[in-house]
Amino acid sequence: MISPLFRWILNTFTRSDENQDKIMLNLVLFGPPGSGKGTQAKKLTEKYDLIHISTGDLFRYEMSNNTPLGEKAKAYMAKGELVPDEVTIGMLENKVNKHLDANGFIFDGFPRNTVQAEALDKFLTSKGTQVSGLVSLDVDDEEIIKRILERGKTSGRSDDNDESIIRNRIEVYNQETAPVFEFYKKQDKAQLVHGIGSIDEIFNRLCEAIDSNLVV
Repeated sequence: MISPLFRWILNTFTRSDENQDKIMLNLVLFGPPGSGKGTQAKKLTEKYDLIHISTGDLFRYEMSNNTPLGEKAKAYMAKGELVPDEVTIGMLENKVNKHLDANGFIFDGFPRNTVQAEALDKFLTSKGTQVSGLVSLDVDDEEIIKRILERGKTSGRSDDNDESIIRNRIEVYNQETAPVFEFYKKQDKAQLVHGIGSIDEIFNRLCEAIDSNLVV
């Protein structure tokens, strides 16, 4: 019987560069707002020695350092407009390019739509690697609402305390972001993981999915 580790080594795409051939594990951690992605991403980053890439962290870094992309993002936001995909993608590419010697990446909050997913695949291919798999935390809407309202007691975010806003965020996710799961499912790379339970219980399920069922 092939061990999970050996299966992962066989299946994970190998990236070549001028220094060495390196196996990379590139995960998309997926799920609706309030599903616990951020908490689990930190634990997975530590276990698999990956670089954690969060969309929020990318924006904060680029904007606080007044980079060209950060300045573009500020300009759109100042006008109340959505930041275009190409700006977000550019920020992600900057981050990846700084860590090409990493064991891999965990993408938290990205891609948010199929345009971004296609751009991510194209960019990683240009670097000689690819998305290894997407793992999605499966949590029902009512549980999400309960979690976010509870978080709102301490988060200081007004949108965490308004159920109508929370339901709208879930609807936006279902319309715009959920199709990303189908995008990777067509590549046999998407897995659902039961996202209700203790932090450690959910983490163990994620690790089992990654170790045993990762398809690339």
